[in-house]
Amino acid sequence: MPISTLFFDLDDTLYPPTTGIWSLIRQRMDLYMAEKLSIDPLVIPGLRRHLFETYGTTMRGLQVTYHIDETEYLAYVHDVQVEQRLQPDLKLRAMLLSLPYRRLIFTNSDQNHAGRVLRCLGIEDCFEQVIDIRLVAPSCKPQPEAYLLALNCAGENDPRSCLLADDSPRNLATARALGFITVQIGGEPASPPFDAHVQSVLDLPQALTRFGL
Repeated sequence: MPISTLFFDLDDTLYPPTTGIWSLIRQRMDLYMAEKLSIDPLVIPGLRRHLFETYGTTMRGLQVTYHIDETEYLAYVHDVQVEQRLQPDLKLRAMLLSLPYRRLIFTNSDQNHAGRVLRCLGIEDCFEQVIDIRLVAPSCKPQPEAYLLALNCAGENDPRSCLLADDSPRNLATARALGFITVQIGGEPASPPFDAHVQSVLDLPQALTRFGL
């Protein structure tokens, strides 16, 4: 089946982990749990991992267990200096615009954070839509329901006509099980491997060529 739509993860996919942005967000998560929920800092790292592994994201876990306010949490944890760590990426922009497919963002962050990242990279107009964690509520990646909602948001009825580019093996595993073509961006190739692995999103056209696209 021919590919019609490319879904891209945002953080650590469209830019490299070396920017440190995700580390800053993770620190803000810990600070939120300590300051807003009065959780003992010594237990926060283990609790955060548990929530992430059990509920898909720390936020979804905190919503279930602490009934936090989603808007407040998202604003708090994304209050990081994105603008000081990202700059326009002309190579990335040219690569994206060269792809003859619909391009969408599919992220566990929110619209505000995604917009800041895309503007800093100079690629905001390269994507048709941002499907964020609010649009797939109460689910999130890697839960299958989130992917089905994302497909519905994109107006796609068949995941076999879609590709997901993501740095997270667990996100890609669900996508592949549903029928997406999957490309792992960065990191060590997962075992068993996904449909393709590239070190940088800039190498995505090479992966597409392997699929005959």
